[in-house]
Amino acid sequence: MTKSIVTCRGVGKSFGSGELEVHALRDVDLEIMQGDFATLAGPSGSGKTTLLNMIGALDSPTTGEVEIDGMNLSGMNKADLSDLRLNKIGFVFQAYNLIPVLSAEENIEFVLELQGCPADERRRRAVDVLKEVGLDGMGHRRPSALSGGQQQRVAVARALVSHPSIVLADEPTANLDSTTTGELVGLMSRLNQDLGITFVIGTHDPRVMEHSKRHIELLDGRISSDTRA
Repeated sequence: MTKSIVTCRGVGKSFGSGELEVHALRDVDLEIMQGDFATLAGPSGSGKTTLLNMIGALDSPTTGEVEIDGMNLSGMNKADLSDLRLNKIGFVFQAYNLIPVLSAEENIEFVLELQGCPADERRRRAVDVLKEVGLDGMGHRRPSALSGGQQQRVAVARALVSHPSIVLADEPTANLDSTTTGELVGLMSRLNQDLGITFVIGTHDPRVMEHSKRHIELLDGRISSDTRA
């Protein structure tokens, strides 16, 4: 039986107060299931990034509650939330967020080092995941010696190496050309199909949406549609 990875119940998020109060999310109910390959879309101001931040435990809701892999975030302190992000959630950012002075392999190993993984195992897992994303033999290169698409593949590898419950990607193709976008989306789709990795991808890119098994549309802080392919 497929289990729930993310559950949002009545999630609302407001910024400011009084006349300046802005409701970024309004009473959002959402369940992400294990193995989902979901795109999260909507116009600017729809609440897409705010919802991703809720799911990623990067921010807390004003109302409602969020569960990740059965754990309720509302009762967690900062240290607990940090541990949850480290061990349960992989992040892929628009700007790659690689450490420039580290090699591709070292960028990937850094997450495992934070988890207390032994050095030999860190290296083995980093080499394996680089091969998985099509960068076999390129682990010694620093980000400046990689193309944008290769850097984003390193970012995907870094997100995967800790074996997270879910990978969240925020506009991962925004800085990539059409060919590289197709390659990256194909890679994530294959990882989802072959390895069962759960993805939620915030995007405006129709090329990404074409590959999704589930499309969630936000409008004015609410889910306006949620369809499966």
